[in-house]
Amino acid sequence: MVLTGNEPLSILPLSSQPEENVGRAHYKLCDRLKLEKKQRRMCRRDPGVAETLMEAISMSALECQYQFRFERWNCSLEGRYRANILKRGFKETAFLYAVSSAGLTHAMAKACSAGRMERCTCDEAPDLENRKAWQWGGCGDNLKYSNKFVKDFLGKRSNKDLRARVDMHNTNVGMKVIKAGVETTCKCHGVSGSCTVQTCWRQLSPFHEIGKQLKQRYEASLKVGSSTNEATGEGEISQARPQQQPLPGPSNDPIPRTMDLLHIEDSPSFCRPSKYSPGTSARKCYKDKNCDAICCGRGHNTQSRVVTRPCQCQVRWCCYVECKQCTQREEVYTCKG
Repeated sequence: MVLTGNEPLSILPLSSQPEENVGRAHYKLCDRLKLEKKQRRMCRRDPGVAETLMEAISMSALECQYQFRFERWNCSLEGRYRANILKRGFKETAFLYAVSSAGLTHAMAKACSAGRMERCTCDEAPDLENRKAWQWGGCGDNLKYSNKFVKDFLGKRSNKDLRARVDMHNTNVGMKVIKAGVETTCKCHGVSGSCTVQTCWRQLSPFHEIGKQLKQRYEASLKVGSSTNEATGEGEISQARPQQQPLPGPSNDPIPRTMDLLHIEDSPSFCRPSKYSPGTSARKCYKDKNCDAICCGRGHNTQSRVVTRPCQCQVRWCCYVECKQCTQREEVYTCKG
């Protein structure tokens, strides 16, 4: 789900296919990703890029599905659903662009620190500090290189078209959330654990935390519209909500100075099958929690089943845990059609 020219990539398996020519195996992976010419060139010049792109695609898609698992739209990305949503300016589209760029930024920074890239290593701290961190097992995530790579990889888009500017804004929000989540990890070295010597390095927040923050921004996404600048004749982004301040247009800053996600049209209900989602018929829900919302007032079916699970587990001497098998009846709720 990494952003390329106009849309995220398809979700591809992470496992690499064995190739006779190991040195050029990543070329085939780059070709499978259907990249633009410049992106394909960037992918091929470092063997670690293709694997990192595929990791980012999977990580972003899985995080999207996790964050929306209890929603009417559960991040359905199969086939036409993904393509059709990306043609529109929904809140869901905004989240996809943000989580895609965040996933690529996160994966690339981690790949650098893990030594999987030829063109980058640890966080580009001053040489002395970097060597100390490496010596003591600390290796900072290279966000500086990652940001530069992602910006070059995605390229610049025209800021005259409202939709293109909103998409680029949401892409940048994903990258900024990654940057805001950088934490400093330190390790003390000295006699009996004293902190006479200390080395520190930077680490990114877990991607689940990034996904959670982007979901919160999705919930508070701002709807924007276009207005005409009489001086230039170009469209400017303006808030659809009267209480909000107008966002800058091309005459000022083409990227609004806000960390909010932006959308330009209202989302469908996602209740019934459409070109945007399979609907919510037969979706599992949780009684008294979200069945009414997910089932869109159609009600839900209740199915009773018997399940067997480990229970009353106890740690036995040395090396194993002993459990009994308990049988219980549970109810499963699914939305009516």
